[in-house]
Amino acid sequence: MNVITKTVQLPDGRTITIETGKVAKQADGSAVLRLGNTVLLATVCAAKEAVPGTDFMPLQVDYREQYSAAGRFPGGFTKREGKASDEEVLTSRLVDRALRPLFPSDYHCEVYVQVMLLSADGVDQPDALAGFAASAAMACSDIPFDYTISEVRVARINGEFVINPTFQQMEEADMDLMVGATKDNIMMVEGEMKEVSELDLINALKAAHEAIKPMCDLQDELAKELGTDVKREYDDEINDEELRQQIKDELYQPAYDINHKALPKQERNDSFDKLLADFLEKYDAAHEDLSADDLEEKHAEAKRYYDDVLRDAMRRCILDEGLRLDGRATTDIRPIWCEVSPLPMPHGSAIFQRGETMSLSTCTLGTKMDEKLVDGVLNRSYQRFLLHYNFPPFSTGEAKAQRGVGRREIGHGHLAWRALKDQIPADYPYTVRLVSQVLESNGSSSMATTCAGTLALMDAGVPIKKPVSGIAMGLIKNPGEDKYAILSDILGDEDHLGDMDFKTTGTRDGLTATQMDIKCDGLSFEILEKALMQAKAGREHILNEMMKTISEPRAELKPQVPRIEVFDIPKEFIGAVIGPGGKIIQQMQEETGATITIEETEGKGHVQVSAPNKESIDAALLKIRAIVAVPEVGEVYEGTVRSIMPYGCFVEILPGKDGLLHISEIDWKRLETVEEAGLKEGDKIQVKLMEIDPKTGKYKLSRRALLEKPEGYVERERRPRRGGDRRNNGGEHRRFEHQDNNDAQGAE
Repeated sequence: MNVITKTVQLPDGRTITIETGKVAKQADGSAVLRLGNTVLLATVCAAKEAVPGTDFMPLQVDYREQYSAAGRFPGGFTKREGKASDEEVLTSRLVDRALRPLFPSDYHCEVYVQVMLLSADGVDQPDALAGFAASAAMACSDIPFDYTISEVRVARINGEFVINPTFQQMEEADMDLMVGATKDNIMMVEGEMKEVSELDLINALKAAHEAIKPMCDLQDELAKELGTDVKREYDDEINDEELRQQIKDELYQPAYDINHKALPKQERNDSFDKLLADFLEKYDAAHEDLSADDLEEKHAEAKRYYDDVLRDAMRRCILDEGLRLDGRATTDIRPIWCEVSPLPMPHGSAIFQRGETMSLSTCTLGTKMDEKLVDGVLNRSYQRFLLHYNFPPFSTGEAKAQRGVGRREIGHGHLAWRALKDQIPADYPYTVRLVSQVLESNGSSSMATTCAGTLALMDAGVPIKKPVSGIAMGLIKNPGEDKYAILSDILGDEDHLGDMDFKTTGTRDGLTATQMDIKCDGLSFEILEKALMQAKAGREHILNEMMKTISEPRAELKPQVPRIEVFDIPKEFIGAVIGPGGKIIQQMQEETGATITIEETEGKGHVQVSAPNKESIDAALLKIRAIVAVPEVGEVYEGTVRSIMPYGCFVEILPGKDGLLHISEIDWKRLETVEEAGLKEGDKIQVKLMEIDPKTGKYKLSRRALLEKPEGYVERERRPRRGGDRRNNGGEHRRFEHQDNNDAQGAE
């Protein structure tokens, strides 16, 4: 084995080790990354030849976490890892977005990158290391790749930027960013923030980039030592330069003219398609000597050249005239239309439309039982705010079936979730679920989801701290030119044909989330700062338009929303409320129709009671508070006779709390048996708590004390009977008899 090891030091002194040549040697490239006790294996394999007709980069990145890495068993019946979790998909996307732009544009072989977490102690966060490991595996291969990259997490903790912070350090962070970059340029950014300024974001990116540079140098050294700095040869494109020039000469100006018409998306696409179709019809007529297979090949080449023409025409129109595809100036925001409560039954609903992009979002409020359990390798927790994003094919006019949730839906939904999650108060008792249905799409549907989600939350009466809006920014910058254009609220084509997709969300007071993908070289921090400030102005405009529809959360919940009451009880009463095997709490739920949950937090029992109506909640509250109530001497209780004894009866004054009502305390007249008073088991009677025995804690009750004392009642001391009194087991007691004054004088 030719094992090679390289190390790089993080700013805080921790060391990352890259090792190759020991394991996974049959892959085109492999690398083992280690930081402390966290170990990842990254491999990369590429096909030798491209699939005929492929005109894109078929890259697949998979990040997976093994439960054995943390010494855990997977959940579920099969007890083995299954499909990728949302967290694994999100990490895969982060790596993919940083790697994809760095392959040569004419390289079309299938490339598979796999990163596996093999060991983790829960101290260091492995997702921040996946990009570094993947790029190191690429550096160890001869697969064509223009630049090495790395990714780091940067967090601001107590005012200081920390690179690749631990799980514990993240608890104090107000910024959490993942940054991917080459030695010279930032390529990818994604993260969340607690209302920070644009300058804070720029400074965080600078700190991350400084940490990435030595990681890229390490990979370049590794490639030279292995000899993989010389990449394999490939020939994945067949080009007809004469046809390329013909398309440029004949179609560039008509395409440029279509840009000037500012047509709606579908009309514009139809016009562009007709332009190519007419050209191909004439081309086929002029080349009747070519076979059908040859013509099909030429059509594929023509489509690729035509895409370049459309790209150049759109970019020149913006750079030279400041005119965009829909006729807007670079800083203009598309027309905005909002509506709240368009649907009668959801707890909250809203439509947000910006140009040709529309999101219909609904808000559902649930109980603690509706929380989502996250059961990851290193994260087992509950989420009480969920956001799901759906992108049906009809939103772009496509005629195809809708399949399961894809990586795109997971990623876009996660960005909107990060934008909004910190605006829901920590003590809000409801579990909240937002669902965004994208009904139309022409750019920035995740930002429309953020805006529609804000409106739906307010329509549902969720007391969010501040409303949030979002915007997607674009960039047009040709290589070798100083001229560039920053675009506000980009269209889908401007995203596809442009150089940057930079999404930011925030309140009036600062940024809450961001996502950026950059496709060009030489993007300076000066351009980024200008883009951020232009985005801020756009977000504020959008927020102002949203506030015209609803400016603050509704004061009252809608009638169909389940009501929730939350309160704390002393820790020692948790068991009494639940009962043996859950018997008491289940019985209360059956009798009242309410849902009751209880958990121990901070030395208290946190109780949540929910029900569709107030009567059920009140009934459940009455039962719970009766259990946890502490009886007080002198208080009057309505009790239930539980058992009859010769010397009295036991009365339940509160759930689980019985007291003795002695026979002498039932009535003012003397009773020989309890039955003389007409009492039987199950009867409801009012009693007064007279005394709590300080030694035994037993309750002594009186019913007589609540009755009016008749005239002529005399209190007498009765001597104990020989052998003891059967009614009180030989103990003395006071007896009160009804008699007139004469009888009282000679009674003894």
